[in-house]
Amino acid sequence: MLWFTDAMVDVPKPAPAVSSGTGEIFQILRDGLARTKAEISALTGLARSTVALRVDALLAADLLRPAGEAVSTGGRPPARVAFNPRAGLVVAVDLGATHATVAIADLAGIILDSRTRTIDIGDGPESLLDTIIADATGLLAATAAGLPLVGVGIGVPGPVEHSTGRPTNPPIMPGWDRFDVPAYVQKTFDVPVLVDNDVNILALGEQATSWPRVDDLIFVKVSTGIGAGIIAGGQLQRGAQGSAGDMGHVQVPTGAGSTRAPGDERDLEALASGSALAIALREDGLEVNSASDVVDLVRTGNTAAIEATRQAGRDVGEVLATVVNLLNPSIIVLGGSIARAGEHLLAGVREVVYRRSIPLATQHLAIVQSQAGDRAAVLGAAIMVAREVLSPASVDRYVAAKAR
Repeated sequence: MLWFTDAMVDVPKPAPAVSSGTGEIFQILRDGLARTKAEISALTGLARSTVALRVDALLAADLLRPAGEAVSTGGRPPARVAFNPRAGLVVAVDLGATHATVAIADLAGIILDSRTRTIDIGDGPESLLDTIIADATGLLAATAAGLPLVGVGIGVPGPVEHSTGRPTNPPIMPGWDRFDVPAYVQKTFDVPVLVDNDVNILALGEQATSWPRVDDLIFVKVSTGIGAGIIAGGQLQRGAQGSAGDMGHVQVPTGAGSTRAPGDERDLEALASGSALAIALREDGLEVNSASDVVDLVRTGNTAAIEATRQAGRDVGEVLATVVNLLNPSIIVLGGSIARAGEHLLAGVREVVYRRSIPLATQHLAIVQSQAGDRAAVLGAAIMVAREVLSPASVDRYVAAKAR
């Protein structure tokens, strides 16, 4: 096992034959564009001999590949090199309350194959992880073609202490609290295993798919629960312990025009989640048992369901208005089952956010529905792993180990 990350201990020092800074050179080429050594030298200001040494080490480690020749300005045409996304594979997992998707991706985040099955998250970690591992093993056997597995990324529907990969008091995941997911998976796959909240990986997937040039984005999932994935300055923000973005437990203010009684201290999840909407509509005499039933009613034009969803959007907007003032995102993306019911949730959010946020923060703010589709979560999980194993320090250690 030759792939090292910052989280691992007892990492061997780079071999003397490989110059330090190889990983930094590699970052320049991660955009996929082919470049000559001279072009890399011009970009970095490093001597051509230094660049040549580092590029040759990356080629030997299979992280770069030859990419043809540039146009000659006299003499032999210079060779170009480019990032090799097939230097390794990633297992990406989207684990939900009732579904599990396992995918195989390359290091550029391209999904090569996937498998989705119905599950019950209440079956507990060992049973479900055994199923995921079996699916991943089967997909790797059909896809790998001799390529090494370099990491596993898993998104789960609950809070995660990201530094350890352990779910922490997840409300809809009985039996998962403090379970060591990485250690269990590493019994089969001896590679880095990263675990995060599903909304965080959805934010990564949505950004990569629809908004690659946007550095400040908030993804809000409105489904059985409510949560947000925050990307600020181009980086996913997890907070000190990994609980950043827990919008669902924020108390919703009762502003002017609110239909709630004074003193109503319910949090956002108790007011606007799919489960909360189902309870409210059931109390009005409708046959509603789940968030999917709410969506079905909205799609058939049920007036009560439409108004309840619109009001849920307003409640989400009350919380998001504060978030907009604090973080000043460029894009807010609404996803999750309730967001897929149509424009009603979106309209409610826009109504409040644009009214309650400061004008400077909303001047160029777009509030949109998710466009990434069903693969956003596994794509985000793959990106999470790729960013870790392709970081400058990890690449330096990998190249040094391959050079031995």
